[in-house]
Amino acid sequence: MKLSEEQIKQFNEEGYIFLPSCFSKDEITVLNDAAAEIYKSDREEVWRESSGVARTAFAAHTYNEAHRRLGAHPRLITPIEQLLGGDVYMHQYKINAKAAFDGDVWQWHQDFGVWHRDDGMPEPRAMNIAVFLDDVSGANGPLIFLPKSHKIGVIEAGHDVQTTSYPLWTLDRETVQKLSDEGGCVAPIGPAGSVIMFSSLLVHASPPNISPLPRTIVYLSLCRTDNHITKFKRAEWIAHRNFEPISALNDQCLEDLIGNPSSVAAE
Repeated sequence: MKLSEEQIKQFNEEGYIFLPSCFSKDEITVLNDAAAEIYKSDREEVWRESSGVARTAFAAHTYNEAHRRLGAHPRLITPIEQLLGGDVYMHQYKINAKAAFDGDVWQWHQDFGVWHRDDGMPEPRAMNIAVFLDDVSGANGPLIFLPKSHKIGVIEAGHDVQTTSYPLWTLDRETVQKLSDEGGCVAPIGPAGSVIMFSSLLVHASPPNISPLPRTIVYLSLCRTDNHITKFKRAEWIAHRNFEPISALNDQCLEDLIGNPSSVAAE
């Protein structure tokens, strides 16, 4: 799958593109069943809220076959290579859950700000993909973007290690207000299987989920292979150190797992 000139123009202008229903219901069922098994496990890569419910499962593509295949899916890899202009490697892979009633907030931040400060990523030649495993609505903690904020560059941030179980370099309210006044504030919503591709400089957040509706999203953070990280203070399963370019699989790779969703990849 390749992006159109209009989609590339929108990405450059707004900092993101939204692709509704990019994956089928059957493909999403495979991924959701695999995620449920992962969340039940006692792996160190699975982080939990203070309530005990799962918050994030890191590096699932290294120990689960369904997510390994998503991490090399041509509907994701080919457009990112197109936008970044070269081969990419997986900097980070995580399944973020906002459990019904208990899903916590993600503060306002830029991902490249975190990757640059914590991992020594040289330049923002990296970006994110969000794959909806559940329907995402205004009720269950959607991603919120500040369009055009990716044009500002790296913004001054403070290191928040208290708000949630996951430390972030976060932006203050005055900065967020200014950026919103200039470019607006949006929350792309859509059915399970939808995809958002967004710049690593785009300011974003998500509110807590107090609804009875779960909201799980897989995030792939892809970086140009010639722009790999230079600091290794975070665990390898948080900031990966395999800088080999991803080779895209065939387009039916997830469909081939229907009926066997919890296959486990060799570690």
